[in-house]
Amino acid sequence: MNIPANLKYTKDHEWVSIEGDIATVGITHFAQKELGDIVYVEVETLDQTLEKDEVFGTVEAVKTVSDLFLPLSGEIIAFNDDLESSPESVNSDPYGAGWMIKVKIANLDEINSLLSSEAYKELIGA
Repeated sequence: MNIPANLKYTKDHEWVSIEGDIATVGITHFAQKELGDIVYVEVETLDQTLEKDEVFGTVEAVKTVSDLFLPLSGEIIAFNDDLESSPESVNSDPYGAGWMIKVKIANLDEINSLLSSEAYKELIGA
C-alpha cells in the first residue's frame, strides 16, 4: 500500500502536504481503494474559512458517498478543477493528480495533531 513518508495523515483518511502555510489535501490510497471507483468529487466550500474537522466536500463512488473532513483550520483557496472531468484520477493517482483542495492554514500548531506515515500505517493495519 502506498503511504508516502513525506505526507501527514488524518484518522479520516485524508493526506496533507504542507508548504509554508499552504496545505494540499486529498484522500489516501487506502481510502480510494475502500471507496471503489470514484465518479464525482464535490467541493462547495471554495473561498470559505472552515474549522479543523468540518466537512469541506464529498466524494461519490459507485457504491457510496463519503464526507471529506478538513484536516486543518483555514481558508480553502483552491479546488482541483481537473476532478470535474476526471474524478477517476483520485483512484489512479491519489497523491498527485487526484489532489482535492489547497488550504491557507489558520493555525500552524494544528499540524502537530496530524499522523505520521508510520502512525497512519498502524491505524489501517498496513
